[in-house]
Amino acid sequence: MGETAEFVVHHGYALLFVWVLAEQGALPLPSIPLLLACGALARSGQLNPVLVIVSGMAGCLLADNLWFQLGRLRGARILSFLCRISLEPDSCVRQTENAFQKYGVRSLLISKFVPGLNALAAPMAGSSGTSLARFLWFDALGALLWLLAYCGLGYAFSGEIERVGRYAMRMGSGLVVLLATLLGAWILWKYLQRRRFLHKLAVARITPAELRRQLDDGEAPTIIDLRSAHQPGVASLPGALRIAIEDLAQRHADIPRDRDVILFCS
Repeated sequence: MGETAEFVVHHGYALLFVWVLAEQGALPLPSIPLLLACGALARSGQLNPVLVIVSGMAGCLLADNLWFQLGRLRGARILSFLCRISLEPDSCVRQTENAFQKYGVRSLLISKFVPGLNALAAPMAGSSGTSLARFLWFDALGALLWLLAYCGLGYAFSGEIERVGRYAMRMGSGLVVLLATLLGAWILWKYLQRRRFLHKLAVARITPAELRRQLDDGEAPTIIDLRSAHQPGVASLPGALRIAIEDLAQRHADIPRDRDVILFCS
């Protein structure tokens, strides 16, 4: 048995708790490989499967409850903070909002399987006025499904995971370098992708003052209000077409083609 596997066996429950707590706390630490490993070790009898699930549940619920309370207290501010530290901040709030519009608090059942939704579901539930009891029920059930899915895969395919582990041990430090390089390349690609996106926005952006001047000068641009109609306390802009961003494809015929079009979102 390699040193890494021995460490997981001897400290598996504490390691899983801390790792899941950190990931659910918005740190970029993927838990899936550890869940698969714990499932495989449970199959071989080296870890107790019940304690594996309990450890993971404890980490999930502690982190999620903290984000839920922050969402209650800070609402949009905490969502904005999470999106700023996200690798894909430009769409994460919209995706989470859409999920909550469609499924409500039941979206917590699948949130941990969906990147972006995972980080924002708990504070979104808090800011939407969901009761603590209802939140805990759906969040606990969603965490249980997530843990059972990946630990179960590790349990079912323990032989294959052991072979991968033996191959990784033969690679030694070379595997660490390879994984670090791939992770760094992925983060760099996402960063460059985001910079290109922001550059395009900067080129096409119009300030409120410029829009006011256009209106005062008699110009009549079409303003499309892309904000969700379900956002509490949000009133539509005077004269604007209210079209949710997910409905643009279906309602594109409603947008005039003979004038400038200005998209408004927040």
